[in-house]
Amino acid sequence: MRRFWTLLLLVAAVLPVVGQQRKVQNKPYIDLRPLHFGISIGLNMQDVEFTNVGPQTIQLPEGGTMPAYVLCDADNWNPGFSVGVLADLRLSQHFALRLAPTMHFGTKHLVFRNMLEHTESGKVVEVTQNLKNTYLSLPLSVKFAAERFNNHRPYLIAGVNPMVNLSGNDQDYLQLKRYDVMLEIGLGCDFYLPFFKLIPELKFCYGLVNSLDAAHVNSLTDASKHAYALSVSGAHSKMVVLTLYFE
Repeated sequence: MRRFWTLLLLVAAVLPVVGQQRKVQNKPYIDLRPLHFGISIGLNMQDVEFTNVGPQTIQLPEGGTMPAYVLCDADNWNPGFSVGVLADLRLSQHFALRLAPTMHFGTKHLVFRNMLEHTESGKVVEVTQNLKNTYLSLPLSVKFAAERFNNHRPYLIAGVNPMVNLSGNDQDYLQLKRYDVMLEIGLGCDFYLPFFKLIPELKFCYGLVNSLDAAHVNSLTDASKHAYALSVSGAHSKMVVLTLYFE
């Protein structure tokens, strides 16, 4: 048993040394170029955070009023697909400015709970909506990279992401505005392969502005949808993006 523990301690002492040994570097001068270009593919998970109005009084089109109490929530994260291009401007040894135009295809699943209506079994009436979104994003970010060691180099990234929503259905319960702005923070790592650089990156995005289209209710032809359309007063989009860049 003593020999076993002695061997285990020796392995634990040797492994970090072996892991830190220098290796032949692939593409050793690629980071010295002033400008890099690449392409990207990835997965995104879209969500939205609503501000519910609570109990309210709805004005009916034919006159009169009615009480309403509807709660809205995005009940899960839905996977989507992302594809884009990349331009990376070298500022210094550790800093770079990145522009990465990207298309994000995804869906937000919404659930409306009408607290004043119940089924025969006594459950609250629920309706759902698939809020499909196709975003054209133009994120501008600052990248801070650590020192390169062998064939990898971790980094942090932060920036702002103006987005244009290219999809929408005029008769959905809720609709988001055409334009949005997100704050982005993330981390990744450059892997230097023999013929190109592979960069996996995980990024978190949060909307900085109220993206709810409050005027959307005026375009609804079905008056029964008004209580649902007026159930929220604000919306902030959120997104998690896992991307693979190829340079």
